[in-house]
Amino acid sequence: MPMNNSDWDRVKGRLRDEVGDTAYRSWVGPITLHDVSDGSVRLALPTRFMRDWVATHYGERLRALWGAENPAVRSVEIVVGDLRQPRPALAAPNNKTAVAAPAISVPVAASAASAAVAEAEAALADIGGAGFDSLSAPLDPRLTFDNFVVGKPNEFAYAAAQRVAEPGQVSFNPLFLYSGVGLGKTHLMHAVAWHIRTHTPHRRVVYLSAEKFMYRFIRALRDQNTMAFKEQLRSVDVLMIDDVQFIAGKDATQEEFFHTFNSLVDQGRQMVISADKSPSDLEGLEERLRSRLNCGLVADIHPTTYELRLGILQQKAEQMGVAMPPKVLEFLAHKITSNVRELEGALNRVAAHAQLVGRAITLESTQEVIPDLLKASDRRISIEDIQKRVAEHFNIKLAEMGSARRSRQVARPRQVAMYLAKQLTNRSLPEIGRKFGGRDHTTVMHAVKKVEELTETDNAFAEDVELLRRMLQG
Repeated sequence: MPMNNSDWDRVKGRLRDEVGDTAYRSWVGPITLHDVSDGSVRLALPTRFMRDWVATHYGERLRALWGAENPAVRSVEIVVGDLRQPRPALAAPNNKTAVAAPAISVPVAASAASAAVAEAEAALADIGGAGFDSLSAPLDPRLTFDNFVVGKPNEFAYAAAQRVAEPGQVSFNPLFLYSGVGLGKTHLMHAVAWHIRTHTPHRRVVYLSAEKFMYRFIRALRDQNTMAFKEQLRSVDVLMIDDVQFIAGKDATQEEFFHTFNSLVDQGRQMVISADKSPSDLEGLEERLRSRLNCGLVADIHPTTYELRLGILQQKAEQMGVAMPPKVLEFLAHKITSNVRELEGALNRVAAHAQLVGRAITLESTQEVIPDLLKASDRRISIEDIQKRVAEHFNIKLAEMGSARRSRQVARPRQVAMYLAKQLTNRSLPEIGRKFGGRDHTTVMHAVKKVEELTETDNAFAEDVELLRRMLQG
């Protein structure tokens, strides 16, 4: 079946009238003819993203327009290929998307096609690059599954992350990881992305912090590239958003995130999200978004145990190639309990001091090198300490902190203790609630809000709370 340039020109002209000059230059202009044979037309685009976008948005219309020009064409295929390469390179079968459509195409002049491609890719570059790798934030090569130390506090989250990283349909979507600072959320996010890129590189994975997601969205709005931004994000196989609590209270960003979330989940694409609290505890999120986040698998990473901290230190010391006495590792695992980052920071300081000063690593030298971390650890405040101090201050029995009594004489000090527990410890709201007679996390949220309101309107009450805070921190 001979190619007919006039047919292709007429199809392009009609499509240009329908979609407008801007969309035509960005998406239709880069299309070039690969070949026509046995009633099948093959069109080529320079990137997979552009191929997917054109097939989704213009595939059916191309079918109709070509059908009107030449009914002999039975199908149209859109493939990915570099226009600078010889045409046979475009024929790889695993790079094509078939569009069931009667169609025909003719060659586009190389110079015109190259100019159109350059313009389209320049538009995409304005929102962070035409490729998925350039859209995604950089990944830390150290944060892999192999370097993640598994223990009881994180084994469930680790298993869920591994399942998402493997190919095949996952029964839960999204995967929502949450924990306090420095307990491994971001490590697992990077590990998932690395595993996918290494073992199934055909899967398109994008990792972004919620802050970067917002900035890219605002930039797309400013540069009037929102359509390209939306379509690029919604054509990935796995979208990973870290620290989603950042978009709390940011209505426009939440709106875009909600629609992106729905689009990907409806297509069966995987979402992986992390935050510092569970979806139910995230304040400032729309109810519909909170509900969506709760509909998948929510995995909590609990505070580290002594055994897990010791395992992390042993692995880190081995990676650094430093001979660390077991007594020193055990001492650090006992003393640095807040999070893994502080734990690794302490180890790095001890090792660096030994190398730079030329002293052997001992228990005594370790205590000299990290006095600030040890001091902070020694004054770590527990919920029991807070309850005891508040009960003494308000002259109530300690047992009232967990009792069912609701009289104001007891309820107000209990609310103050919950508020201080939220401010001065790294315990989650459900954990705090359990310490106060097995109360629900919403009760803790109400207590925190109530105390905040009273400190703004009642100066005497605000002074009481501040005095208790200083006493506990001193």
